[in-house]
Amino acid sequence: MNSTAPAPSEDLLIREVAQLLVTSLNLDMAPEDIAPDTPLYGDGLGLDSIDILEVALAVSKKYGFQLRADDENNEAIYSSLRNLARHIAEHRKI
Repeated sequence: MNSTAPAPSEDLLIREVAQLLVTSLNLDMAPEDIAPDTPLYGDGLGLDSIDILEVALAVSKKYGFQLRADDENNEAIYSSLRNLARHIAEHRKI
C-alpha cells in the first residue's frame, strides 16, 4: 500500500493557482474567470512586471520554491495559467 498522497490533478492545481493569482494580486474577478490558456503577462490577463513579482513571492510562500527573475524560461512559465501551474507541479516542495 502506497502511503504517499497522489499529486493533485492538473485541473485542480490550475484552479488553486488561479485562486492564488486573484488573492495575491487583489484581482477584481473570480478565479474561474481566468482561462487556463490565457496569457498572464501583457495582453490577456494584463499583468505587469510588478504583478509578476507578487506572483513569484506568493508561489514561493505557498509552494516552497523560488521563481527567479533571471530564469531564461520566464516567458514560457508566465505564458499562461496552465504553464505556470505545470511549472509549479514540477518544482513544488510543499
